[in-house]
Amino acid sequence: MTKSVSCDLVILGGGLAGGLIALALAKTRPELKILLVEEGENLGGNHIWSYFADDIDPQNRWLIAPLVTHGWKGYDVAFPGHSRQLDAIYYSIESERFDQVIRAALPPTALVTGRKVLAANPVTAVLDNGLRIEAKGVIDARGAGDMAPLDVGYQKFVGQLLSLKEPHWRTRPVIMDATVQQFDGYRFVYCLPFGPAQMFVEDTYFSNQSDLDEPVLAARIADYAKAQGWQVDRIERSERGVLPILMGGDFTAYWNRGGKEMPKAGTRAALFHPTTGYSLPDAVRLAAFLTTLTDFSAVSLHDACYGFARKRWHQGQFYHVLDRMMLRAAKPEERYKVLERFYRLDPKLIGRFYAGRSTMADRLRILTGKPPVPLGRAIAALGEQAA
Repeated sequence: MTKSVSCDLVILGGGLAGGLIALALAKTRPELKILLVEEGENLGGNHIWSYFADDIDPQNRWLIAPLVTHGWKGYDVAFPGHSRQLDAIYYSIESERFDQVIRAALPPTALVTGRKVLAANPVTAVLDNGLRIEAKGVIDARGAGDMAPLDVGYQKFVGQLLSLKEPHWRTRPVIMDATVQQFDGYRFVYCLPFGPAQMFVEDTYFSNQSDLDEPVLAARIADYAKAQGWQVDRIERSERGVLPILMGGDFTAYWNRGGKEMPKAGTRAALFHPTTGYSLPDAVRLAAFLTTLTDFSAVSLHDACYGFARKRWHQGQFYHVLDRMMLRAAKPEERYKVLERFYRLDPKLIGRFYAGRSTMADRLRILTGKPPVPLGRAIAALGEQAA
């Protein structure tokens, strides 16, 4: 016999977007009966998320602050023709901390882990143990949907947390080290000093292809560590990812493929930075926005999530243009020049870019001057239209 339970809100997916919504509502709307359903045993999976302090609106920092495990006052970038130190504050969150904080905030009965969703609609979810959950509303935050309607490239990476035999003496992250040999588009190495003898190293690519050869990238991480003079004692954790770089497409078609009337969050709602693929800032924004709702019925939730995501899509169209320039106009082995030029600009402009809040003046400044790509191809990329 099928068991059935009821609640006010079901959140499908205990990753970044779903977990933040559950956390925000637990803190601000304790009268709501919420169920958070996650297929894995742990919330957040196996991930490290990072962000600049200015990526998060000041009024929303209460939500993200308890999750932070590391922070630095500034970061470095390095390119073949240009290196620079910037003073922006940078933070990282580890999924273990994410899991702990959300579990502590939710009643034990609000969390269902280790269960796959077999079927879902705006008011019902059925799990693989036969449990039927009926709710006023359901939010689907189970990662990316069918991206066929979108025009995308990819940011793909393998990251390893290295335990070293001796201290590395680094005090600041290196957000981009593009002095490395270029493969498969724009390649850079990303380093976060997690402790005196701990370094998180990520080998990253801005590529037109989604395929990821983890052993090859792991070998390149080992070569990079050796070149820095680091002797690796052990690898404490490893992760991989393929994130979308958005060049355009049909937002409505993408949304509808995940269920036309289904409320959505995270990448499933196209809520991610078009150029980096990072979804944390928009996940915080949406979670904070949902705390202001008074009606959590399916129709109200859908309209709220759809309207929020649609607005962010339109705000991101400038970045779609830049992504087309980088991935279509620039030769793969010379894409680093686009970022090298970008990192010569004003630090505040750079900060607004990563926060997804570039002003009209910022946009003009980024596009003016001789582009670091062939002029004809740049014009062709700029002329493409996004739906």
